[in-house]
Amino acid sequence: MRQLIMDTVSVTGGHLGSGMGVVELTVALHYLFDFAHDRLLMDVGHQSYPHKLLTGRKARFGTLRQKGGLSGFTNRFESEFDVYCCGHAGTAASSALGISYGDHITGADRHVVAIVGDAALGCGVAFEAMNHAGAGEKERVLIILNDNRWSIAKTVGAMSRYLSKIRTGPLYTQARSKLHQLVQAIPIVGKDLDEHLDNGLDAVRHVIQPGHMFETLGLNYFGPVNGHDVPELLDMLQRVKDREGVTLLHVRTEKGRGVPGSQIKNDRAHAASPKPRPKKMPVEPDMVQPSRVRKPGQAWTKWFSESIERLAGKDQRVTAITAAMPDGTGLTGFSEKYPDRFIDAGIAEQHAVAFGSGLAVAGLRPVVAIYSTFLQRGYDQIFQEVALQNLPVMFVIDRAGLVGEDGYSHNGVFDIAFLRTLPNLTLMSPKDGPELGEMMAFGLTLDGPCALRIARGAAPESGDLLLLAEGQESQPVELGKMEILRSGTDGALLAYGGMVETAVAAAELLSERDIHIEVINARFCKPLDRDGILALADRHDTVFTLEDHAVMGGFGSAVLELIAAEGPVRAHFQVLGVPDRFIPHASRAEAFADLGLDAKSVAARFTSQTRSRV
Repeated sequence: MRQLIMDTVSVTGGHLGSGMGVVELTVALHYLFDFAHDRLLMDVGHQSYPHKLLTGRKARFGTLRQKGGLSGFTNRFESEFDVYCCGHAGTAASSALGISYGDHITGADRHVVAIVGDAALGCGVAFEAMNHAGAGEKERVLIILNDNRWSIAKTVGAMSRYLSKIRTGPLYTQARSKLHQLVQAIPIVGKDLDEHLDNGLDAVRHVIQPGHMFETLGLNYFGPVNGHDVPELLDMLQRVKDREGVTLLHVRTEKGRGVPGSQIKNDRAHAASPKPRPKKMPVEPDMVQPSRVRKPGQAWTKWFSESIERLAGKDQRVTAITAAMPDGTGLTGFSEKYPDRFIDAGIAEQHAVAFGSGLAVAGLRPVVAIYSTFLQRGYDQIFQEVALQNLPVMFVIDRAGLVGEDGYSHNGVFDIAFLRTLPNLTLMSPKDGPELGEMMAFGLTLDGPCALRIARGAAPESGDLLLLAEGQESQPVELGKMEILRSGTDGALLAYGGMVETAVAAAELLSERDIHIEVINARFCKPLDRDGILALADRHDTVFTLEDHAVMGGFGSAVLELIAAEGPVRAHFQVLGVPDRFIPHASRAEAFADLGLDAKSVAARFTSQTRSRV
């Protein structure tokens, strides 16, 4: 199973270490439970590859994370064995309790099992679930604590230290095993005594294994047990399988087990990149990327990493915060250069945001770097602790827009909508890597909060994207002011952030058909460039807004609100963005093409629109 997972992920890409660490645990659970009837929930779901192989999906496993293929997470639309479409951490225990309570009401008789990682156990919602579980009387749930000491990075916090104490104190587990053997050997009465031995050892447990936070909360705690010893797992699972109430089984596993070199990797082989695919020859000339558009440069995240390190070198107030993803957000280098100004809050986005507000109150300039899909978890803190207080916290929203193969749960297409309704927030997005650095420097001059969104993948280099053949030069970043990149009289593309590159490429394709359109880098979504947009609307018949975000509530919506309030105007506006549905996994290029957001599609749509209006 491990070999098949490694062979497949090396081609398709995907999460590796998490699934490799739970192979034996997954086999043992499927041996004892019938998850076509019983329910198995996996926190995050990125450890589900062994589960997929055991539930009828082996033949399709090579399609993992490919368009039309298997999801990289559990997916309830993919298999009856998957209870949820997952992707976020900390929620499995709450959901499992809800299912169990519902089963009690409806009279369903089935087991509910939730696998929760030790890092996810630090999430606020996981604590809330345990608090409820200890007081509940109608739920029967088995929570498997998958303790591998890692999330994406090494697990941090007091919970991690507490679990370390339990891991390094095996006296109780060993003593119980020895006592069971001795009692069973007693003639005649040994078997009966053995059945009650665990109850008799409860008092001893509190002495030789102190703390027992879980039992204090009212949970039935067992473990720790070796998660790679199938007989030991089966024995313990059999013992706890039918216990009433909520039981927590502490299982020790090794993330990345079986992956060569995983012990020395800073993420325990958390994820693997796919092998490069051979390039396909273009079929039609207009499918080729315009020749003057740049070749792929370094990643947006790398540009952010370089920018924040440079700014921190100049300004001692600059601090960086992440939520368990120092490498993914590009902050590993910062953490090494400025360890006293780097904070990893663990998988606790709410805490990360509130903590950042505290740093701002103390006079610092915190930069909170979180993926768009995960920033949603800290929404209330953005409102209450940051925007309402008008504190100078900078949010760098990574993986904003369509993210590709991670699909439904990871597409970051809602951040503009949930942020732009909050007063005091400035929203901006750069067109290229250098402009990201300029915007960050500009953001540090603001007296209130701001947010910058950057996409997954490579960013354009300076000058490569701008195509300044007309002698124009990039303008300095100014609050609420857009930038004209290209002139034209046949219409305009008003693009936000990373979609400026698509707008420029579409304009190049259109110019080959003797259609010359103006291209504008919006730069700001809030505040909008009121005067600039109204002037644009009065010099063209057709204007398209372009964004890598949901059309409802996004950048285009903001522009239409402005036009509605200030109109009438000459131009007919169309909003191009992500439609009102969840977008499944596929490569970014495939997803953009399917949604009509690639350069060729935008150019074709613009041509069709202008012809229909003639």
